Amino acid sequence: MTEPEPPSVAALSIAATAAEPVSKATAQEINPWDVQAATDADGNVQEFDYAAISAQWATKLIDDALLERFERVTGHKPHRWLRRRLFFSHRDLELILNMYEKGEDFLLYTGRGPSSDAMHIGHTIPFEFTKWLQDVFDVPLVIMLTDDEKFLFKEKLKQPEVYEFARQNAKDIISIGFDPKKTFMYIDSEFFTSGFNRHFNLNATEFEKLITNNQVRGAFGFHGSTNIGSNAFAAKQCVAAFASSYPFIWGQDCKTYHRSKQLAAIPCLIPCAIDQDPYFRLVRENCSRMDQPSPKPALIHSKFLTALQGAGGKMSASNPNSAIFMSDTPKEIKKKINHHAFSGGQETLELHREKGGNPDIDVPYQYLSYFEDDDEKLLRLADEYRKGELLTGDMKKECIEMMTQYVKRFQEARATVTDEVLEEFLRPRQLEWKGNPNVERPKAEEKKEGEAAPAGADGQPMTKNQMKKLAKLAEQEKKKAEKAAAAAAKS
Repeated sequence: MTEPEPPSVAALSIAATAAEPVSKATAQEINPWDVQAATDADGNVQEFDYAAISAQWATKLIDDALLERFERVTGHKPHRWLRRRLFFSHRDLELILNMYEKGEDFLLYTGRGPSSDAMHIGHTIPFEFTKWLQDVFDVPLVIMLTDDEKFLFKEKLKQPEVYEFARQNAKDIISIGFDPKKTFMYIDSEFFTSGFNRHFNLNATEFEKLITNNQVRGAFGFHGSTNIGSNAFAAKQCVAAFASSYPFIWGQDCKTYHRSKQLAAIPCLIPCAIDQDPYFRLVRENCSRMDQPSPKPALIHSKFLTALQGAGGKMSASNPNSAIFMSDTPKEIKKKINHHAFSGGQETLELHREKGGNPDIDVPYQYLSYFEDDDEKLLRLADEYRKGELLTGDMKKECIEMMTQYVKRFQEARATVTDEVLEEFLRPRQLEWKGNPNVERPKAEEKKEGEAAPAGADGQPMTKNQMKKLAKLAEQEKKKAEKAAAAAAKS
């Protein structure tokens, strides 16, 4: 008689654990295309752990010492989002301050992936901050609208649709108040076929050769079924941080084959949400390997503005009640905050008076922390809420008033952005900026827009020393010709 086979290890394991509850805990997931908060064992969504993100990705947390130096070097009080650590992390911001202190140029760069025709308040945060940086530093700015990226990564989007999203988003961004004299904005599908993109494409092709499929997969989580366009796009967003991709901004020739070594050496500062960091880790790791090496781009990272539903929630165009959109009416804003904004208050008025509320998880208070400039008022609201003196309805009322005013100002500005205004921002051209007013900058020779610096024998734009020597030789030849003419006249 055959002995029965012993039960498998797997079967024993299943039997032993069948009565145990299944844990629903998940880790937070953050990358440029998907942001998911962690969940606990019961499936409850947790707040994002930004200290853990910083430690995992080896960024530096912004501290008081850095902000003190920022104020000392720029003469400007740090933005409330820096003071409140809503922009909480950075890479090499101190090196940008070194450049500014010496009066040297740097490029400011940010962007937007246009996935819908209307932006919500979470989208405006990086642009409001970038506008402030542009005002403080007085430097050239490029804004990239990646309609090609969204077409590649969003299965249902069509090219004409996402291109129109990009144009509408561009008008929204202009409404923030950027200076057209020192801002170049571009829609990828337009700029990459404009004829002004030769140096950008040369940079992208060289960068593509430096990066392996394994590196891209490791950085972004791509796999075998990811379309090849997604792999290729990574290089485009990376080289967008190179000043040499935009020679026309500095009045240099963008048609020549040869890229500018001088422009390649100009650093870049990128304000962005923390989920975009993987792109720029890739460029920081490889920019020194370019034929004309560029400095590692510096970054300032923002936290995510939570959805109306609370911690870990995502603002989404597919769910209009998840966010306040910049096209919302005052009535819609009031309804959304009153009915959908997660409250940190107690379940009853009596309990709230007794135990107080929690402003740290209260969405109306979180929104006020972004848009209320008065630090003392913000602290007072939090203190009164914790004591139970300020009710949930009172906090929501404060938020409604603030958000209504903000959206109204935006909409008034948006109404003035015509197609002609948009086209001026999209036009490749030489920009104008002054930089640090406390450092005397060398006067550049007057040059017409788009005119290239004279080329040397190697085809590269001449350096200042080469141009001085050329001018000296020309002066010597002029004097020789004048002497010859004088001698001829005497004879």
